[in-house]
Amino acid sequence: MAKVWKFGNDVDTDQILPGRYAPYMTGEAALARHAFIEYRPEFARAVRAGDIILAGRNFGCGSSREYAPLALKRCGIAAIVARSFARIFFRNALNLGIPLFESETATQEIADGQEVELDVAQGILVAGERAFPLRPPPAFVCEILHQGGIVEYYRKHGRFPGESDS
Repeated sequence: MAKVWKFGNDVDTDQILPGRYAPYMTGEAALARHAFIEYRPEFARAVRAGDIILAGRNFGCGSSREYAPLALKRCGIAAIVARSFARIFFRNALNLGIPLFESETATQEIADGQEVELDVAQGILVAGERAFPLRPPPAFVCEILHQGGIVEYYRKHGRFPGESDS
């Protein structure tokens, strides 16, 4: 079982990890300690590996800093389910191997702190007796996630998804 951490609309990268905690300021090992440090100060102390973030629209908006989703990965976030994502955050999270799903109903009906189970392969989030189907990612995204991110995918295949072998 995973705990849900619920956030609203337009959560930006400065709320996820303020710029003063950038890895070049604090070191990469400290990223997890500073996730949501101002927005939800209890988050970094209480989050556990396998927990899930639920959010509203435009999650990850703001700057393109890759260390915001990296901080969430270092916290052990298993997946993020939102009504929508900022494009650059989506790409950075995918590159890092963080599963992202979109859902209108799950983000509205599941409560903060609720225990859930996520089946990433099937794209189903279960909360109590209710199963929420999640919009499945395209096949190439699943392949990247299966490898643990774009770098690991490239290391294994020697190319990026969609590139020919020649």
